[in-house]
Amino acid sequence: MKIRLANRIDENGLELFDDKYEYCENMENEDGILVRSASLLDTEFPENLLAIARAGAGVNNIPIERCTDSGIVVFNTPGANANAVKELVLCALFMSSRDIEGGMDFVRNLEDTPDFSKQIEKSKSQFIGPEINGKKLGVIGLGAIGVLVANAAVKLGMEVYGYDPYISVNSAWALSKWVKHVTNINELLGECDYITLHLPYNEQTRHTIDKEKIALMKDGVRLLNLARGELVDEEALIKGLDEGKISRYVTDFGSYRLSRRKDVVCFPHLGASTPESEENCAIMAVRELIDYLENGNITNSVNLPAVSEPRSTSHRICIIHKNVPNMLAQLTTVIGANNINIENMANKARGDVAYTMIDTNSEVADDAFDHVENIIRVRVIN
Repeated sequence: MKIRLANRIDENGLELFDDKYEYCENMENEDGILVRSASLLDTEFPENLLAIARAGAGVNNIPIERCTDSGIVVFNTPGANANAVKELVLCALFMSSRDIEGGMDFVRNLEDTPDFSKQIEKSKSQFIGPEINGKKLGVIGLGAIGVLVANAAVKLGMEVYGYDPYISVNSAWALSKWVKHVTNINELLGECDYITLHLPYNEQTRHTIDKEKIALMKDGVRLLNLARGELVDEEALIKGLDEGKISRYVTDFGSYRLSRRKDVVCFPHLGASTPESEENCAIMAVRELIDYLENGNITNSVNLPAVSEPRSTSHRICIIHKNVPNMLAQLTTVIGANNINIENMANKARGDVAYTMIDTNSEVADDAFDHVENIIRVRVIN
């Protein structure tokens, strides 16, 4: 199996590949791709490419729709970098409340004089800011990161509100009982002193924070965005800052205009930049890739349903197909016509696409399903 490395991938992940695999940055006719932040949007993929694994959560650097149409499974690693981002969010929370950055710059730029310490004492009041204890924090998006942030804020003495209309069962179980789960985002916006965003970026979430949402916020609100820059309408944000509606904005996705402002703190996309996070993401991405290439199992895919079954037979047929009526009947008819017994079968759909795995002890020809309509890709693993 050939694996192309679109970015540098932590060695702890790459060590999971055995001698069935070869990998390098300039690999051609690759079966899989490992990527972090490099853009694949304009990349021409080889016909034999089976999967792309993103060592991270966001996949806006991957052409998801084109991959789905070609039967290429796209994986990400949700939760692998969650603790790293959570820790930076807590840093952002403190920096949004107290002008730590301004105070550091002030001290750094002072001239070396005998009254150095006196100048510091005299000027420190200009960097004053409120404590977060007892304040209200709104967490928009309760995925792996949002839950960790909400729970940590509770322990710091904050009154925490959480909003996520699509919260998963696992997240719901992990969320502290002290977090107030609201079903209307407007309620959170109007109540909270601090607001932090933890949403994936897509067309539905673009400009989640716009002028209408900002108008609903409390005066002097502090806004944190370590998820994606496009979640916030920058024009509306700047207007809110100019008018004092937003007193501080801290982001991991700054622009030149924002970086010039004293009421904005811009990090250079540091959220997942820890050795622990890079290792966790690499290991998780490689494991997902190996399990799919060797067993056809799909876990943490952003474009196909999760289907994972232990191998119980010598042959496994993996079929990506359109989610339309009568597909399973057509597939089992082909199996029966070839006098093959089905030992185990799993099928699941996700939107317009479905995935079916069929285990059998008899060999199946690669072209057995060529005449069946609405099939995107067939792969036989022996």
